Amino acid sequence: MSLTEQINQDIKAAMLARESRKLEALRAIKAALLLAMTEKKSGGEVSETVEMQILQKLVKQRKESSAVYRSQNRPDLAEEEEFQAEIIEKYLPEQISPEKLREIVGEIIRETGASGIRDMGRVMGAASKKLAGKADNKVISEIVKELLS
Repeated sequence: MSLTEQINQDIKAAMLARESRKLEALRAIKAALLLAMTEKKSGGEVSETVEMQILQKLVKQRKESSAVYRSQNRPDLAEEEEFQAEIIEKYLPEQISPEKLREIVGEIIRETGASGIRDMGRVMGAASKKLAGKADNKVISEIVKELLS
């Protein structure tokens, strides 16, 4: 079952259960996927990697908004953003633990022959492809910097 079909089923279930908060998050996912499908270059089809990138972007937006709301002393709005982020994260693959991530990045560094911080772009490109949807690029970047310096 594709992600779009799963989201549509979950929207129907949320509507029947009258879960308005969950419904809002699911509709945001559906809107982002529909937008990606209607782009000229996609041709009506969205690959699984693009779907994962969209979901990661939505989660990142929610977390950043939550942090802003918390800094402005608006816990009610922050909690709503965090709730939506949790709902969206359920559709992402299992996230890799930091220990396992460090091991995989070390392996990528050995494969690419990177020796210093100058090679970070090459390592990040390979890591982003290999770990798409399984880890946040910000965390990957921090680990790459640490291992290369």
